[in-house]
Amino acid sequence: MPRWLGRLNRRAFNSRALARGTWPVLRHVGRVSGRTFRTPVGAVPVEGGYVINIVYGRRTDWLRNVLAAGECVLEVDGQERACVRPRIVALADVGRVGPVERSLRITEGLRLDVVGGAASPG
Repeated sequence: MPRWLGRLNRRAFNSRALARGTWPVLRHVGRVSGRTFRTPVGAVPVEGGYVINIVYGRRTDWLRNVLAAGECVLEVDGQERACVRPRIVALADVGRVGPVERSLRITEGLRLDVVGGAASPG
């Protein structure tokens, strides 16, 4: 997806999504600023953790921040889940390629492991 669409999405959609509380929220620390950021994401539960589609490519700030820190917090359904071992995976390898991913040509995701427990596969 084009980077300009990601910037537009961040300005127009993210604040509304955070206010509504209907999306999972990724809490991560900026690798340069040290600030804490909250980014709404589409997190899909898998055995032992979550996979988040990498919609705008590997250069997105949230992805680079999480990979640099090696950890983050995922807020799902009102619960905070500490996550570690972030790594980029092929969606086909984790069985998460659906019609949306095919139509948008999304082939990679960020795999996160939940600390101290497993996510409930959905």
